[in-house]
Amino acid sequence: MSTDLRYPIGPFTFDGDVTPARRAARIADIAAAPAGLRAAVRGLRDQQLDTPYRLGGWTVRQVVHHVPDSHMNAYVRMKLCVTEDSPTVKPYEEAAWARLPDGREGGVEPSLGLLDLLHERWVRFLRALPADAFARNVIHPESGIQPLDALVAMYAWHGKHHTAQITALRQRSGW
Repeated sequence: MSTDLRYPIGPFTFDGDVTPARRAARIADIAAAPAGLRAAVRGLRDQQLDTPYRLGGWTVRQVVHHVPDSHMNAYVRMKLCVTEDSPTVKPYEEAAWARLPDGREGGVEPSLGLLDLLHERWVRFLRALPADAFARNVIHPESGIQPLDALVAMYAWHGKHHTAQITALRQRSGW
């Protein structure tokens, strides 16, 4: 665990480990993300959902709404990766999305339900790919060439990262 409240499990790093076992473990992490996030917010009241996970950070509600926004983009990027030759993917302003009314307001259940269904499709897609598909690349205008294996690793981390932001806040706050 990290003492940096932004990165309670540490910042994302990709070690290049792309063995079939490691890939399967990362896909299992993606599969587990919706249940982990749902458990992290279970029982929270609106006031708690509207609490920033750190000073200057998003509220718990914004974090919950952000995860399916981000993972929908990731799912599309991964499908582009395996259906096009090194496509350039479009970045999006995640902080601006989090400030939109649907990111700041409303119950978290629609986002949790969306995440459940999205991950069901996403994981089925990833598990059905042949091994050589994971060496295919996308080009991200900000971070350059990324193989599918690196994207899988990033999103395996991403779900755990945001869940840990919430669980760390709950622990610090005694919720």
